[in-house]
This record gives sequence, structure tokens and C-alpha cells, in this order.
Amino acid sequence: MAGTGKRSKPATGAGGGAESPRLLSGGNPQIAKGYGSAPVEAWIAALPEWKSETARRLDTLVERSVPDVRKAVKWNSPLYGVGETDHWFLGVHAFARYLKVAFFRGAALDPPPPVASKSGETRYVHITADDFDEAQLAEWFAQASRLPGVKM
Repeated sequence: MAGTGKRSKPATGAGGGAESPRLLSGGNPQIAKGYGSAPVEAWIAALPEWKSETARRLDTLVERSVPDVRKAVKWNSPLYGVGETDHWFLGVHAFARYLKVAFFRGAALDPPPPVASKSGETRYVHITADDFDEAQLAEWFAQASRLPGVKM
């Protein structure tokens, strides 16, 4: 919580020790802004418990579904895009009980992901260790990559 003075524990499993990324609220790793696969891999490796393996599965599925995908970490979350620089179709963020996958133009997907957003266009799906519909996710990734990306 902001202003409480509480510090998150360092992440484990990403090489361990004091140099590991700090875990923020809900277990989301604090990763410096960066472009390419390396910062996304660092984010995935720093995730606690089941989230790391699940995020790795998501990342691999995005790569298989969208072969020309670009990656970055901004605001402590992986982003995925194609085409124009700094235009993204997908983001991932870790929470205590799930990974939130954001489709920035998700309302245009068929069928749309199940969780609505305050933004009319963005839709979410919450992924847990036991709830990973690979076929549906792959279809959404492919569809989303063909839509105009959102500039961020």
C-alpha cells in the first residue's frame, strides 16, 4: 500500500538474493522499462509460485500465435505488439490470485474476453494455474494482433 512504509519481499526464483526484482502488490515484479524479450523474461522469472510457469506458457503461446510479435515491459507489465513501435495489443499484470491478461481492443474480439473494463474497448481474462484455455487464448492473441494497436 502506498504511504505505509511497507516494503515488498525480494522475488525468489529469479536468481535469488538481493538483486532480484522487488515484488509489488499482488506479487507483480518491479521490472525496469525495457524492450525485447529480456525484460519480459526477467518479469516472468521473478513471478512467485505458479504464476511464473503460467506466464511462461502465456508468453510461449503469444509467440506461437503471433510469430512477428514485439515485446516490452512498461509500468511493470509485459506488453505485446506488432507493427508500429509503442503500439500494443496485449498486456499482462500479476495479481494475488490470477494473471490479468488485457486485450486493449478486446471488445472487437469474437467472442470478447469475459471481463469488462472501464474503457469501452479493453477486455480482460483472468488466468489461474487451473484455468488456462490454450485454444481460446491462441485465437484471441491472433485476432488481437490483427487489430490496430493502442499507443502507450
